[in-house]
Amino acid sequence: MHPVVGSFYDEVLRELIAAMGAALFFGNLYALVRRSRDADRIAARTVERGRPGSPVRSPARPAAKRELAQAPLGRTIGFLILGFVVMVAGIASLTA
Repeated sequence: MHPVVGSFYDEVLRELIAAMGAALFFGNLYALVRRSRDADRIAARTVERGRPGSPVRSPARPAAKRELAQAPLGRTIGFLILGFVVMVAGIASLTA
């Protein structure tokens, strides 16, 4: 009989950690790439809201939800680095 080196649950947990780190890394990388396009879109929308009689800006229904113009640079880079570290740690634990 051969001893069991690892269990199924340990392997799944390692894969989940690597996947969550990769999702955090690539999601924030995508947000960082889209920053300039988002700024252009919000600038155009701001012009629409400023026009008199605009259906976008209704005084009867003020907007409760605010939209971020761009992904905040510091937070995005911080989460990008965190996601990379978690992804590398997960991949290293899978190969070890």
